[in-house]
Amino acid sequence: MGVTIHFEGYLKSDNDFKDIMFKAKNFALTNNLPYESFSEQLKKLDRVRNEQDCIYEGSTKGIKILPDENSEPLWLEFDKENYIQEYCKTQFAGIEVHLKIIALLKEIQQHFIELQVTDEGEYWDTNDKFLLQECFNNYFDAAEKAISENQKLKGPFKLQDGRIIDLMEFE
Repeated sequence: MGVTIHFEGYLKSDNDFKDIMFKAKNFALTNNLPYESFSEQLKKLDRVRNEQDCIYEGSTKGIKILPDENSEPLWLEFDKENYIQEYCKTQFAGIEVHLKIIALLKEIQQHFIELQVTDEGEYWDTNDKFLLQECFNNYFDAAEKAISENQKLKGPFKLQDGRIIDLMEFE
């Protein structure tokens, strides 16, 4: 459930990393969004490879952008092999935020050997704003239905790291 943009891929080169950081900072500044560049020597990242859960442990570098107080942070976090695997939930922020994130991903796509994007709002593949709005509406209808069927469900909840849990059950 939800409207989330998932993306992953390998950069072409270290120079492409620099270009992406420039474009991402420019995106943040142009849209008046808070951002933070970072480099960490040892980080643990949960990943999925070949449909199997795995953990990456090692150095990372990138940028964290806060597209909206009601969305998850947009992490462009690369490991030592210049690989990225991330996602950003947008349904609580609205379609304009979703469109901006897709626009940034399209702008940086050229710097990847291949950038794989799974857009649960279907905009990445279709450029159809009406379909995107329908996906948002379907999410809220499904959440409302789930809550009506189970009064113990509450949400959304924002975690300390900025990730959002749509619904959780409470006694």
